Amino acid sequence: MTTTGRIELMAPAGNFESMQAALDNGADSIYFGVEQLNMRARASINFTLEDLKEISERCKAKNVRTYLTLNTIIYDHDLTIIRTLIQKAIEADITAVIAMDQAVISVARELNMEVHISTQINITNIETVKFYALFADTMVMSRELSLRQVKSISEQIQKQQIKGPSGNLVEIEIFGHGALCMAVSGKCYMSLHSSNSSANRGACKQNCRKKYTVIDQETGFEMELDNEYIMSPKDLCTIDFLDEIADAGIKVLKIEGRGRAPEYVANVIKCYRDAIDAIEEGTYDKEKVIVWMQALEKVYNRGFWSGYYLGQKLGEWSKGSGSHATQKKVYIGKGMHYFPKANIGEFKIEAFDIAVGDTILITGPTTGAKEMEIKEMFVNDAKGEKASKGDSCTIPLEFRIRPSDKLYKIVENKVEA
Repeated sequence: MTTTGRIELMAPAGNFESMQAALDNGADSIYFGVEQLNMRARASINFTLEDLKEISERCKAKNVRTYLTLNTIIYDHDLTIIRTLIQKAIEADITAVIAMDQAVISVARELNMEVHISTQINITNIETVKFYALFADTMVMSRELSLRQVKSISEQIQKQQIKGPSGNLVEIEIFGHGALCMAVSGKCYMSLHSSNSSANRGACKQNCRKKYTVIDQETGFEMELDNEYIMSPKDLCTIDFLDEIADAGIKVLKIEGRGRAPEYVANVIKCYRDAIDAIEEGTYDKEKVIVWMQALEKVYNRGFWSGYYLGQKLGEWSKGSGSHATQKKVYIGKGMHYFPKANIGEFKIEAFDIAVGDTILITGPTTGAKEMEIKEMFVNDAKGEKASKGDSCTIPLEFRIRPSDKLYKIVENKVEA
C-alpha cells in the first residue's frame, strides 16, 4: 500500500534493464513475473527465484515497492509451486503479490503476504470490493469501467470506511497507459481456441493484432471494412486527463508493458512521473500535456485513445500490426570498458555508423536505459567525428557502463498514415 497521499506510479519490469529504467525515472513501485505463472509468461524474459533478492535490494535502495504477479488461472499441479514462490518472495522481502485465483489469495493470506487483486477478477461494483477487502488492501478495477464509475466506488470506500487486512482503507488501482485487448479485463480464450496457447496462462498469441476479413458463409459475400484490424485496439493513454483521475480518488496508476523495451519504460515512466508531480504542484496544464504526448509517441505504441474512462464510443482500432512510434533504435555496438576518473565509456562498433550530433541509447541490466546526444568522441584513440563498423569509440558519459551494455542510435521512424 502507498504511504503518501499522491498517486503511486507503478512500472512494468520484464527484466533487469526495464526495472532499472523504472527506478531511474521515478517509479514508486514495480511489478514483475517469476518463471511461468504470470500473464506475461511468453512476452517477457521473466525473472527467476534466484533474482528475487536482487530485485528486492535494488528497489528498497530507492524506496520502491515490489509486486510479484501470480495472476494466471491455477491448476492443481501448480499449487506446490505457488506456495514455494510466495514463501521465497516473503523471504526476499517482496512487498506484495498480485493475484486473481482464490488459491493464490488463500496461500498468500495464510503466509501473511500482502495481496493485491488483479484486474482479471473484473471488479465492477462496491459489493465486490467489500468481499475482496477480506483478503486484499489494493484492488485493480475492471478495465471497462468509466472514470465516473471508478470515482463512485472510491467515494463509497471512503463513505463506508471499507478497510483491508492492514486496517487501512482499500486502495483503488487502475491501468493508466499501454496495451489494451478485446477481452473483458484481459480474460481472453481466442488464443487457446485457435492455437492451444492460453492467454490466461500468460501465453497469448495475440491473434487480435492480425488483419481479418469478414465473409458471409451463406453467400460468400465479403463485407467491406473501414479497418482490417478489427480486434486490435489502440494503446491506452490517460496523461491528458490525469487530473481527472487524481480527482476520482485513484491511489495507484499502473503502466502496462512488461513485454516492452527498457527505453519504453524509461520514457513512459518519466512522462507520468512529471505529470503526477505537476498535479501535486498545481502546474499541470495543456501545454505540458502536449510535450508529454510528443514524448510518449516516440516509443512503441499502436496509436492512443482514452479507453473506456471518458464514456466515449467503445473501441478505437489500430491501423496496423506494428508500432506507431515516431522514433526507433538501431543497434550499433556493445560496451567494452568504463574509465571512472575521466568519465568515459568505450564501445566496440559492430554495425552501423555513429557520429557527433547523433542521439544514442545505452541499455543494460544495471544501466537501465540512458539516452543522450554525442557531443564529442574519440575513434581509435584519435578525436573524430564519426565511428564505423570495427572501430573502437570512446564517449564522455555521466554514468557508468558495463561490458553487457548495448549501444543503439535513435533515428526517425517513418509511420504510414
